[in-house]
Amino acid sequence: MSFITGVGLTPFGRHDGSSSLDLMSKAAQAALDDAGLKRSEIDGILCGYSTVSPHIMLATVFAEHFGIRPSYAHAVQVGGATGLAMTMLAHHLVDAGVARNVLVVAGENRLTGQSRDASIQALAQVGHPDYEVPLGPTIPAYYGLVANRYMHEYGVTEEDLAEFAVLMRAHACTHPGAQFHDPITVADVMASKPVAMPLKLLDCCPVSDGGAAFVISRERTNEAGVCIRGCAQAHTHQHVTTAPGLSELGAEISIARAMEATGLAISDVRYAAIYDSFTITLAMLLEDLGLAGRGEAAARVRAGHFDRDGAMPLNTHGGLLSYGHCGVGGAMAHLVETHLQMTGRAASRQVRDASIALLHGDGGVLSSHVSMFLERVR
Repeated sequence: MSFITGVGLTPFGRHDGSSSLDLMSKAAQAALDDAGLKRSEIDGILCGYSTVSPHIMLATVFAEHFGIRPSYAHAVQVGGATGLAMTMLAHHLVDAGVARNVLVVAGENRLTGQSRDASIQALAQVGHPDYEVPLGPTIPAYYGLVANRYMHEYGVTEEDLAEFAVLMRAHACTHPGAQFHDPITVADVMASKPVAMPLKLLDCCPVSDGGAAFVISRERTNEAGVCIRGCAQAHTHQHVTTAPGLSELGAEISIARAMEATGLAISDVRYAAIYDSFTITLAMLLEDLGLAGRGEAAARVRAGHFDRDGAMPLNTHGGLLSYGHCGVGGAMAHLVETHLQMTGRAASRQVRDASIALLHGDGGVLSSHVSMFLERVR
């Protein structure tokens, strides 16, 4: 067993003059303070990758910068699934007795520290170097292809996808750290600039500066009794041209493995934190994970099912789509918000019951998946 003993999160948006290491340090110190730990008590560190600072030894670079000397250090790189993959690794490390307190941290000044062209070039490298990259697609284009196929097979419309952007913005409006606080409508999403049809600007997550961190411990260090009940991964492909059919993607595999490992079912879940780089990502993952039937997730949004006071509160901080996306730290914000909900510290966003939570991360183009169950214990 392992416990998430502390969490830290910066606001997302513009942080002029802050480097990636600055943002990581701010989030890391907040997580340590939350856990009631000193830097000297951290004996393991896991870092997410950075496109702004692509150092080949980022974990030890940060350890030096932050002033810690861990007995275990590792950097992890599986795209948007990295945050939960690091959490899973930390869980296994403390469970195996390799470390007592593992700091998981990521952050980037991706908005102010990287040009648009550099960002596009870096992210385009998820494509196959011979069969995809030379044709010019970027990540939005890959997801646009997936969206077109999904809409064709399951009768999903562009207006359906827009519902997810509206929901995430509504949730972000209640969080002071979110990048966006202006409400939007389905009409606003439909009228926004085309990016990679059917995806439009408001169907896509923004680029942000920010940092996130948490501490995974072998034992409780405070009153926060949030344990990692179990987790699992699945990796079905890297390149979209070799992806399996839409009904055979990794989310279905990882959630089945996680449920088998924990003995939990979707009906046990009270709060959901699901990766949402694009509206199509969120729609598909909700359905792949069994939180909605095929082609039915948008209808559940309209019915209020995923609202803060709905049957299955979802991404109550606003998700990647509206809280923001600073690289690996973007998805880690989902776990920070989940922890706050589970410990009753989400202020006006607090849901009725977050005793068991499901988190899911997606890396690449629905390539790498991590499903995780958290449980509040007394």
